Amino acid sequence: MEITYRGESVRVATGGRNHDSDLPGVVLIHGSGMDRTTWQMQTRWLAHHGYRVAAIDLPGHGLSTGEPLQSIPEMGDWLAGLVHELNLGPAHLVGFSLGTFIALEAAAQDPTCAESLVLIGTAAAMPVHPELLTTSYDDIPKASRLMTSWGIGSRAHVGGHQSPGTWLVGACTALLDTGPENALGHDMVAANAYDGAVAAASRVTQPVTFVLGTEDKMTPMKASGGLLDAVENKNVVTLERTGHMMPIENPVAVRDAIAQAIGWDGQRS
Repeated sequence: MEITYRGESVRVATGGRNHDSDLPGVVLIHGSGMDRTTWQMQTRWLAHHGYRVAAIDLPGHGLSTGEPLQSIPEMGDWLAGLVHELNLGPAHLVGFSLGTFIALEAAAQDPTCAESLVLIGTAAAMPVHPELLTTSYDDIPKASRLMTSWGIGSRAHVGGHQSPGTWLVGACTALLDTGPENALGHDMVAANAYDGAVAAASRVTQPVTFVLGTEDKMTPMKASGGLLDAVENKNVVTLERTGHMMPIENPVAVRDAIAQAIGWDGQRS
């Protein structure tokens, strides 16, 4: 689905179903340099199990037009407005990596846009390695391989993906390699500069589910402590032997964690 929002075209994946206003909304926000296809293993399942789904391409990402937004607060404002534009609010906001900061900012700035939050691969801060920060602008193939190498767990490096025939390393690098020019670089700078996650989390009153991987090197579990402490109404799901690229690397466990967090009762379809 394609809509016009704030003067630009925004691409939204709905899981193959039209939105039914009687169903609860779920908005999926991708990570740095990625797009809506990050969620292809979860989007269709949610759409066919009783939810209105919107897996979005951020501005300047995937098939959305415009320039990438410059800061996390700006992205949060954009997301909150989009939720209302799609008539999904209050929605369950599901963010991955950079998307977790965007979801937090959206909920903190406009509580009416969020029913709950699911934060997958997050931390109180996301400092970016200097080499990755540089290469995310001037050598995307190198940056994508660095991110993939650091981003997936040991088990995933040797195969065994839950989707038959899928090569995880290749899928991750291809997703990053094919992104629009400068999208990854802008995102890395924004994530590196953002220091408002704990403050935003402290303003969120909705239920928050944290999904953390035991082998996550990019947002290691110990780095989420300050964020966890800032949230009163929370639940923590730990994925064993899983790295940072959780929606792609361990899609079934991520799907199950989302379903539990948003209250799927095992019956709606």
